[in-house]
Amino acid sequence: MTTAKTPVIDAQVHAYERDHPGRPWAGPLAGPKEVTGDDMVAAMDAVGVDGAILISPWSLYRYDASYVCAVYEKHPTRFGLVKPFDHTAADVEDQVHAWAATPGAVGVRVVLLEGPTPAADDAGIAAIMRAAAAHDLPGNMLVWDRLPFFADVARRYDGNRLVLDHLGIRQPFYPPVPENPFAALPEVVKIAAFPHVAIKITGAGTLSHEAFPYLDIRRPLETLFEAFGLERCLWGTDWTRATEFLDYRQGVEAFRAEGWLSQSDRSQLMGGSLVKVYRWGEALLHRSL
Repeated sequence: MTTAKTPVIDAQVHAYERDHPGRPWAGPLAGPKEVTGDDMVAAMDAVGVDGAILISPWSLYRYDASYVCAVYEKHPTRFGLVKPFDHTAADVEDQVHAWAATPGAVGVRVVLLEGPTPAADDAGIAAIMRAAAAHDLPGNMLVWDRLPFFADVARRYDGNRLVLDHLGIRQPFYPPVPENPFAALPEVVKIAAFPHVAIKITGAGTLSHEAFPYLDIRRPLETLFEAFGLERCLWGTDWTRATEFLDYRQGVEAFRAEGWLSQSDRSQLMGGSLVKVYRWGEALLHRSL
């Protein structure tokens, strides 16, 4: 009997159309003018990535996930879908319940890049967490510079599976890389104390001052691996936001480079952990790392 290999799954990618009246952009996004679902699949195929969590890009579409749903319809074995939700919407709980019934939906997302930070017991945050828990959907949170808020959420909603986006550390959209990009690392490490929290090791190459394979990010990342355990660390590229710093192949191969991760650790980080956190389906074609 052949044992199935752990799939390689990217924890965060984006796909989108060119700006057009039928689906207008809400704002700019770092990256090419268009990266369709077909484009994303081709990029993954070129480097042996089996699947990805396809995040509807908040910067472009805000809370409209119609494009990623169309991508999933065409490529149902390659993507799981995550949609951002507006915690200020009066019907946000009903929206999450509806999303849970959407083909391909594997998680919800809260993006806090603008405006005041809500309290952890904010009615909208509570509604999202309540509905997500009812459907066993992980709550992804982009909360750069708002880690105390995330810690409060983790403390209050210990029945939810939570995912801290992009290392919990502010990442640049364009060069230059900040002088001390991992300054918030000690604060992120404290989040590891919550066992129901996983962390995305996504976009890490955008924090490097070195060329590929970005050796200077290894020790900070190892600090996170040690704090959270690899079973709660989810590798990914944050493609296409990272295009100003590296190409897709580099975002993948930096974690396959010789002399760093063992094969078992790489397998855990680049797919094994995600399969469990997002309850990845069995339809995905398996390949070995």
